[in-house]
Amino acid sequence: MPTVISVNVGMPRDVQWQGRTVRTGIWKSPAAGRVFAGRVNLAGDGQGDLEGHGGEQRAVMVYQTECYRYWEAVFGRPEMAPGSFGENLTTVGGLSDREVCIGDRYRIGEALFEVSQPRVTCYRVGLRLECPQLASLLVTHGRPGFYFRVIEEGFIQARDPIEKVADGPERMAVAEIDSLLYSSEHPVEKLQRALRIEALSAGWRASFKALLDAARAGAVGGNAGWRPSRPSPPGRAFVHCA
Repeated sequence: MPTVISVNVGMPRDVQWQGRTVRTGIWKSPAAGRVFAGRVNLAGDGQGDLEGHGGEQRAVMVYQTECYRYWEAVFGRPEMAPGSFGENLTTVGGLSDREVCIGDRYRIGEALFEVSQPRVTCYRVGLRLECPQLASLLVTHGRPGFYFRVIEEGFIQARDPIEKVADGPERMAVAEIDSLLYSSEHPVEKLQRALRIEALSAGWRASFKALLDAARAGAVGGNAGWRPSRPSPPGRAFVHCA
């Protein structure tokens, strides 16, 4: 069974980034003991950009240790500490972005969670690891992580098992939803399926509705805001991020 290995929290701080000051909550570290999962946040946690992060639809960020091992190989880094990717829950034993679907529900400790959307690929995710390309790499390598909304509040802690209690409709995985937005291809059938998922957060639904309207109007396919490059093999192309 998937398990929480670390509950990570941290308050926003000002950091210097490319000649300017950035307010960010990307620095998370393991919390001791039980942590209360509320509707919009974990106790003791905060975000620097509330328009793009946090809130009811993005209350808890989840990332997997399996992805940690993958990125350590890609970047040629030693083992990284939980919270290094800005996640609130570091997990082990499953919850792959290719398997977890939008709308899936999980019981952890006293709380009930629902998968609401993939991670927002903001540049801030690369601040802590000093890798400006990380936001795009999370997409092109299909390992974005995902957010929970909190359905039932309660205390959680490290070593809590993660019990799946319900499947989301349409069975669209986190990585599939992420690729549907950020890739250059937006099949109408997949856009329609995504829009039928009520658990998908409002922002992502609005983006898919705009893409569907454009497709129906005969617009050229593609996302003008994103052109991800082809992923490179692990351990070769991105050593400059180490």
